[in-house]
Amino acid sequence: MSGRMFVLADADSFYASCERVFHPELARRPLVVLSNNDGCVVSRSREAKLLGISNGTPWFKIRGQAEHDGVVARSSNYELYASLSRRMMRLMAATLSGQEIYSIDECFLRGFQDPQRTRIACTRMRETVLQGIGIPLTIATAPTRTLAKIVSHYIKHQGGGIGDWDLLKHQEPDVLDRIDVSEVWGVGRRLTRRLQGMSITTAGDLARADPSRIRHLFSVLLQRTVLELQGIPSIELDDFDAIDGTRKQQLMCSRMFGHPITGLPDLSAAVSTYAQQASIRLRRQGSLAGMVTVFIATSPFNQDYQSRSGSIILTDPADDPLTIARAAAGTLPRMIDPHARYVRAGVMLGALTDAASYTTFDGMDARRDNGLGTILDQANRKFGLQSVGIGWAGMKGKGRARQEIGATWNMKRQHLSNRGTTRWDELAIAKAI
Repeated sequence: MSGRMFVLADADSFYASCERVFHPELARRPLVVLSNNDGCVVSRSREAKLLGISNGTPWFKIRGQAEHDGVVARSSNYELYASLSRRMMRLMAATLSGQEIYSIDECFLRGFQDPQRTRIACTRMRETVLQGIGIPLTIATAPTRTLAKIVSHYIKHQGGGIGDWDLLKHQEPDVLDRIDVSEVWGVGRRLTRRLQGMSITTAGDLARADPSRIRHLFSVLLQRTVLELQGIPSIELDDFDAIDGTRKQQLMCSRMFGHPITGLPDLSAAVSTYAQQASIRLRRQGSLAGMVTVFIATSPFNQDYQSRSGSIILTDPADDPLTIARAAAGTLPRMIDPHARYVRAGVMLGALTDAASYTTFDGMDARRDNGLGTILDQANRKFGLQSVGIGWAGMKGKGRARQEIGATWNMKRQHLSNRGTTRWDELAIAKAI
């Protein structure tokens, strides 16, 4: 293949690997990281995978056997993961150009026209990240992003390392025919069923499909996937930063509650909190929001499950936290069931526009932050995330058990490790022997 190759760098079991950075005693022990409220397994070390533990498994169902097998559980330490991810991405960007951060644990970069030079750079990048951060990488090179995903998937099942599409295709000519179509990047569950109905069951079948016919029957997006499988670059990533949460169209803050809550006061406090967190991201990326949407939901395991949402279109686009929090709380009275036990809520800011380029008629200016949001941001940067906010009277917690908000609905993290890169009182201690 001529031209510069795409390089996909993907951290191995990223959350679990992060937990081991400051806890080397976990290096060869089976380790799992749990989701919000310590609900389900979301990341597993290789040792935990060998025990048959699957992602998505509820922790309460396997806790007894896991403890018997010596499995260590950790709560999701988002502060630590984001910090280590930023450091990891900076190291990779210093080795290869054209970085596109796709998620917190993976990014695309551009290789060189010389395959040997690209492989040397990938080897150096992998060693640099492992030595400098302590995170192992799987690195794949291919003429398209979709084929790079295929190579990465294949290499990870072989134990990780560095893989190249041309070399893999030479060694395994039928590799695409051994990959289920559901595992192709961008092919979801619904598309899989429709493709299977057309006898397209593998990545190889999809690669051999007629792109024009696929576009006619499905969409231009799936057509681009076919072209990518054929070695023709056709997919561009949206302009967003997966680490800092930058989004073009909309951004959302959503959490499960530590305990079910009822009634307007607690729901208003939770929704106001999430609205302020969303507005922090909004100001950070220099955007204005034109619409605020709030959703609340009870447990899907209850017979009387309900999920409700409401939206408010702002009179003028805004980045002011008071305006956004007030709008979010204002959606609740007309959709709340006073007897329901809600377990989740979220706030989504939509109709985003660039604050720097927003112009309109005189007297119709945006509702810009008048300094309150800036002061809150500065205080939270200095004293820790969520140290201060609007309407938080009596909610600020104390100690690690209530490290974010001292409310009963705050997310449970009973197995939280030290946030060794973002909290002075939790820094790792190195002892000389």
